[in-house]
Amino acid sequence: MTEDERIDAVLTEVGPRLRRIRRDRGATLAELSAATGISVSTLSRLESGQRKPSLELLLPIARAHQVPLDELVGAPPVGDPRVKARPIVRHGRTMYPLTRQPGGLQAYKVVQEPGSETPDPRVHEGYEWLYVLSGRLRLVLGEHDVVLGAGEAAEFDTRVPHWFGPAGDRRVEFLSLFGPQGERMHVRARPKSS
Repeated sequence: MTEDERIDAVLTEVGPRLRRIRRDRGATLAELSAATGISVSTLSRLESGQRKPSLELLLPIARAHQVPLDELVGAPPVGDPRVKARPIVRHGRTMYPLTRQPGGLQAYKVVQEPGSETPDPRVHEGYEWLYVLSGRLRLVLGEHDVVLGAGEAAEFDTRVPHWFGPAGDRRVEFLSLFGPQGERMHVRARPKSS
């Protein structure tokens, strides 16, 4: 099979995959149209294979379904399963993204070196959950000023003034889960057995 034939085969499967994903989520074409801004007729033609998929159409659909674009097009595995996250460095804090899908909950491993940073609490939309891997993390949250050690966690609404950074003169490593529109983690735990 030539490369062009492989591409045509992948594109042929996009329509049925789009229909299956939409139906699995219990959405109608009208609901998907309202969420994406794409007309019902265009969505219908995409699903039936009468219209070729394009990034301009697939990106809003992926966002609406909260799935990676790869899932919509059925991209073949690329071989190397490792996530190659590009670190983000801001204000002496190195953040390693652990999630790749846009929107929704985002996860980061954060490493922050000690510095002479003075707490400057900020507010923004969202909800955050922190888990300390090593070192000690100082969290200023509203009127609270606490220090978390390895194995400790905190969760809070980011509309409350907050700031966090290393407590003391050692670096701190922690995990951060952040929901930009106030999404919260759902933790299931078994009750302690007596």
